[in-house]
Amino acid sequence: MDHHERARSETGPSQDTHPHVAIITGAASGIGKHWASVLAAQGDAWRLALADIDETGLRAAFTPSNRLRLHRLDVRAPGDWQALVGDTLAAFGRIDYLFNIAGGGRLGFLLDQPLDNVDFVIDVNLKGPIYGLRLAGQVMAAQRSGHIINVGSLAGLSPTPGNALYSAAKSGLRAASLAAAVELRQHGVYVTVIAPDVVDTPLARRHFDQPEAAALARSGGRVLTVQDVEGAFWQAMAERPLELNLPRWRGWLAKVNSLYPPLMLRLYEPLKRRGLKQIAQAQYNVMRNE
Repeated sequence: MDHHERARSETGPSQDTHPHVAIITGAASGIGKHWASVLAAQGDAWRLALADIDETGLRAAFTPSNRLRLHRLDVRAPGDWQALVGDTLAAFGRIDYLFNIAGGGRLGFLLDQPLDNVDFVIDVNLKGPIYGLRLAGQVMAAQRSGHIINVGSLAGLSPTPGNALYSAAKSGLRAASLAAAVELRQHGVYVTVIAPDVVDTPLARRHFDQPEAAALARSGGRVLTVQDVEGAFWQAMAERPLELNLPRWRGWLAKVNSLYPPLMLRLYEPLKRRGLKQIAQAQYNVMRNE
């Protein structure tokens, strides 16, 4: 039995269990939309609270029902989080999973960043998920069960030139996730942080506009798909690890670089050249397929 099958068997309903309740943020597009669609297709196995700041996109993708509720969520607003958690409890009685997927970047070298971008990137990618971690964690601790899965980034394992703000936010999210995982385990609650490399989403396609800044992020070769991240979700649910890195080899490279920061001074230029080639090839493929 692989990770996917084991997770489905362990999280699916039976005569002795109730459907599992999950909150999914960032559900209007990209990873969140795909994952929400996968769980929604499981029928009575799940009760879902789907949330996104793009309420129009959310309602275009999903239809509310007695199994599925839709919420406008600005992750930067604690009040929105409180309303989401409260409504989910009122509707479904518990929260078994929080998938903290919503995020957003402002690609660019640090000296080119408007000061407003500092607040935006830190608030969306760090403070927002921590609000969810805190509020959903409180509910789960009272239940004595639950699992919070935060989507970080390999940029959070190792500083990423060209994306310093995003790297800082995701590094903070990783640290908060690992610390909370230890704190909450005594209450029967698990926390996992999944750190993928670049995933093929609308956000990643902005790399074509700033290839120099995006070069290091795109130096890994194959861009991940939302299906790759789906596989990591199933694995996380089955094994409940502290951390998963996608792909694993890039995760180890990032950790080695973080352990010995001077290595980046040597690796930056060759990785940048590799990344620029990858971006040029990807852009050519897009133009050819249009």
